[in-house]
Amino acid sequence: MSRAATSEKFVANARRALADADLQGALGFVETTFPARRRAVVEALPEFDALRDSARDIKVHTLAHLDLYLAAWEERVTAQGGRVHWAATAADANDIVLKICRDAGARTVTKGKSMVGEEIGVNEHLAAAGIVPVETDLGEYIVQIRDELPSHIIMPAVHLNRHQIAADFRRVHTGLPKDRDLSTAQSLLTEARATLRKTFLAADVGITGANFLIAETGSSVIVTNEGNGDLTCTLPRVHIVLASIEKVIPTLEDLAQLLRVLARSATAQEMSVYTTITTGPRRADDPDGPHEYHVVVLDNGRSAMLAGEFRDMLRCIRCGACMNHCPVYHAVGGHAYGFVYPGPMGAVLTPSLLGVDRAGDLPNASTFCGRCEQVCPVKIPLPRLMRHWRDRDFARSPASISRAGLALWGFFAARPRLYRVTTGLGTRLLARLGRARGHFRWLPLAGGFTATRDIAAPQGATFQQQWRARAGRRSDRLRTVPSGNPHGRGSEPQIAEPQVADSQVAETAPAEPASGRPRPRIVASGPEARP
Repeated sequence: MSRAATSEKFVANARRALADADLQGALGFVETTFPARRRAVVEALPEFDALRDSARDIKVHTLAHLDLYLAAWEERVTAQGGRVHWAATAADANDIVLKICRDAGARTVTKGKSMVGEEIGVNEHLAAAGIVPVETDLGEYIVQIRDELPSHIIMPAVHLNRHQIAADFRRVHTGLPKDRDLSTAQSLLTEARATLRKTFLAADVGITGANFLIAETGSSVIVTNEGNGDLTCTLPRVHIVLASIEKVIPTLEDLAQLLRVLARSATAQEMSVYTTITTGPRRADDPDGPHEYHVVVLDNGRSAMLAGEFRDMLRCIRCGACMNHCPVYHAVGGHAYGFVYPGPMGAVLTPSLLGVDRAGDLPNASTFCGRCEQVCPVKIPLPRLMRHWRDRDFARSPASISRAGLALWGFFAARPRLYRVTTGLGTRLLARLGRARGHFRWLPLAGGFTATRDIAAPQGATFQQQWRARAGRRSDRLRTVPSGNPHGRGSEPQIAEPQVADSQVAETAPAEPASGRPRPRIVASGPEARP
């Protein structure tokens, strides 16, 4: 598996994934485990849907005033002694990071999980300049030593089993006894912890991502379960934060709202183990922390998304719930998508980053079941956004067979009488030809369908014929009803009198803040309601 983007090869990638028995076993764990866990933790929080509305409104408001909040955040960072670097492209971001590392005389860099870092390929850029980057998140470390992309945005190595990981550790950790026991998850974790501890202590620069940037305080926030993020941002002399422009939110209060939906949606936890808020470099009386604090803020096409029809995608808080519930992801995994963002969110974001010419197959890899939108903590309309990309992909192929087929169908559909005659003849012909078997293994122009399944031979009347016959029978029945109500006496709708709200139901609507930003309304009910 290469780390180079292969989104244009999605169909071939998917076929390989379907034939990989180890991968299918790992994906079965995702499908059967995470949806059930999320459902349990959500059901335990009655106001979860109200919190989703709140989280959505926070992100919508911030995106509507993104320039103001970014400017306010930069001012706070600078006041705290940090430096902000703006990067229009991935190449710009890599050059900025490399310059900071060179100025610090860095030879080794520790790195916490950062999807922006994966997006820009910062590890490869540093390695090419002679600087050794080491991933410290366990899943990211595993895919790094395998030279793979993450297969999931919160569980990078979920596509592997412990036997595969043990084999990789034996291949890479050559200084350890060959007969050591690596048969359990605990033994693998212990070996990784001991190996990475030396790197933490030797690193000159630490690089982390950011789940959120707080405009109110100039802080960056990382949400982790391993604690590697804390070691990465406090032990080295220089701390670099990689973030994209949409990560900014207004206040710490907004952070509290978003954290309540993030962990529940991502890992089915009420709260992640570590939530680390970093504000500038160490102060004179601080016992630890970096001497330099840099934040590299990436655009990389997001401004164009902000101004277009894919704006809602910028609400994403990278929880991974959409892929945990996606039947396509369950079937082919993350590597089939060929880039760092898999699943439904990747099907929308990747064409924005790589172009629809390279990633046009991704939005077509969807059943449009709607589960991704149903579980998204910020209610991104992912099916609608994928449909936009399908339209663009379709529009760029004017000579495609599908376009010609639709045009032919449109010709007949616009002429109902001709449509009925033609389809009637075709139906009778197929019914006669398929009478013996009852199905067809192959039909002209239907090879894509019959490659994996048969087509049933037509039986009985067409839908339109059955509809007209049913409508005629219903019309006869309606004429036999003696009253003026076609449904019979006693079927008139009953209109209830307006009811006064129960005294235990209270609706609170805090006063609008001075900024004019509307606060979400949260409805609490009964003695079990939470604040």
